[in-house]
Amino acid sequence: MDKRLEAFGRLLTIMDELREQCPWDKKQTNESLRHLTIEETYELSDAILEGDDDEIKKELGDLFLHLVFYAKIGDEKGKFDVTDVLNSVCEKLIYRHPHIYSDVKVKDEDEVKQNWEELKLKEGDNKSVLGGVPNSMPSLVKAIRMQDKAAQVGFDWPSKDDVWEKVDEELKEFKEAEGAEKEEEFGDLIFSLVNYARWLKINPDDALEKTNKKFKYRFEAIENFAKNNGKKMQDMSLTEMDEIWEIAKHK
Repeated sequence: MDKRLEAFGRLLTIMDELREQCPWDKKQTNESLRHLTIEETYELSDAILEGDDDEIKKELGDLFLHLVFYAKIGDEKGKFDVTDVLNSVCEKLIYRHPHIYSDVKVKDEDEVKQNWEELKLKEGDNKSVLGGVPNSMPSLVKAIRMQDKAAQVGFDWPSKDDVWEKVDEELKEFKEAEGAEKEEEFGDLIFSLVNYARWLKINPDDALEKTNKKFKYRFEAIENFAKNNGKKMQDMSLTEMDEIWEIAKHK
């Protein structure tokens, strides 16, 4: 027997046993699991950014458990089971890859993505290219996905220089804005920067998270210096903190 199928079958058996015998697992619903699934997804994201393969493996296991859990609840409700879930995604992948499973010809990755979006529009209730972008998605990630989807159907700037001109325009408008308009123009500025990052093949969410990690490391270096020297950060001068920041920056 294929070891992959054996391992997946083992997980399904354990899920059945937990749902039947464990007081905590018996009480869970889609709604109670939702925030835990989001947390597990962010933990996987952290492991990926850290490049920690052992942690990636662990977090993938946690996510597999959650997916099987939702399928088990669906089965109990008589709505769907794990077989329905897996067959559904298999059928979708076959349908959206006609260049593999049919006689459609594509010349590159961009054409594959364009075909994907066009086929997706023909499915279900999505009447808009942007209809599949979840409303609850974090704003920065949502901006990336919307711009990428729009570009796949031809709604895009001719070149990255044009995009940078838009960034300059939005920056000027932000500087000149007053009152409530300041927030709106700031949003426009961020959106244009996200677009420019897309042209440079930079994921702005990943880039920002790496900067967050750098800031955290350097700020904690200042905190540790203060603690080790019996000081409070509030009593340190900005110059003193900047010196420690620079030391941490070059470590």
